[in-house]
Amino acid sequence: MTTTSAATNPAPHPAPVPPAPARQASQRVSQSVFDGSHLRVVLLVDVYDGAQQQFLEAYEQLCNQVASVPGHVSDQLCQSIENPSQWLITSEWESAPPFLTWVNSEEHVEMVKPLHNCVSDTRSLRFHVVRETGGPAATAEPGERRLQTSPRIGDGVIRHAITFTVRPGTEEKVAKILSDYASPEPHVDDQTRLLRTSLFMHGNRVVRAIEVRGDLLAALRHVARQPEVRAVEEAINPYLEQDRDLDDPESARVFFTRAALPAVHHVTAGESSADVVRHALYYPARENKGLRLAELLAQQDERAADDPTSPVLRSTIFQRDDIVMRLIDVRGGIAIDPDTVLGLTDPARSAELTGLLDGNAFTADPDALRDGSAPRLLDLARMDLVTDRRAPDA
Repeated sequence: MTTTSAATNPAPHPAPVPPAPARQASQRVSQSVFDGSHLRVVLLVDVYDGAQQQFLEAYEQLCNQVASVPGHVSDQLCQSIENPSQWLITSEWESAPPFLTWVNSEEHVEMVKPLHNCVSDTRSLRFHVVRETGGPAATAEPGERRLQTSPRIGDGVIRHAITFTVRPGTEEKVAKILSDYASPEPHVDDQTRLLRTSLFMHGNRVVRAIEVRGDLLAALRHVARQPEVRAVEEAINPYLEQDRDLDDPESARVFFTRAALPAVHHVTAGESSADVVRHALYYPARENKGLRLAELLAQQDERAADDPTSPVLRSTIFQRDDIVMRLIDVRGGIAIDPDTVLGLTDPARSAELTGLLDGNAFTADPDALRDGSAPRLLDLARMDLVTDRRAPDA
């Protein structure tokens, strides 16, 4: 499906320009779920007063179901000694990918429904295990229990996205609504600030990516409360393929749970400048191949980050099920080096990567992928910019 709106179909792609100069060396920022180390998930839960027994019963049911999920190792339920309404659930997983596959699945959406009537608030935190003393580590065979080898260097920015589809034929109206709104106040609290919101469309699929410094959950709640944002959400409701009622907490919760598009990999390899432009690329995967496709892109981006001549200064990969999106900051124009811009830096792995793409989701002509043309693939994958807004001094 294609869009005919001027907002979603910018001017024709510019002609290739000379290669960008080599970037200045800088300390790399790299965050990833793909290092294979064990994962610890911490869920902080506030339970309604008097609903503790109901919560415990719902947890027991959920616990029995989770035990059979591939990659799950163990879990533990704890109740606060100071406030009986506060609970802590910790679970351990062989690595992050199987957990993300489960937590982003329809199966998980159905599993946690019994908790909604007894829980007032939750906060989920995910950690790779870096060091361990005693317990399973003491008895594990060499190589059996993998820990993160070294601390990663971050930049204090949390990246998150949501995605949803609108009814075919309404793309132009939706793009206009999404581009015409007042930006919300970026200041959330003393620790949290909304830095940037980038919104793209590919056919009837919408992706909104945000960057936050501080507490992501606090930022999301802050944005949802803004009248200008609520007005936009209400205005696009009639055009959504998945119905939702923002006045119904359960309906809104299910919609945004299904819409979540988590960041699974980010790498920053150079300093930004005036000629750096943000782009988004859409990589629809064949059934059950989304995670593998995202992993291959992550490997390619790590490889490109070591090349000082690469035009890609930043890359963030978002993945949920068979939806993969890559947000990139490119210096010198997107058509300079289509292979690198697409994340096809290793010929051997590039063949596997392109083989994981779902041609039917890209275009009405699935044979268009078979000629192996990077410029053609770049044209198919490129998302149309709707709006890209940065907070002052961000």
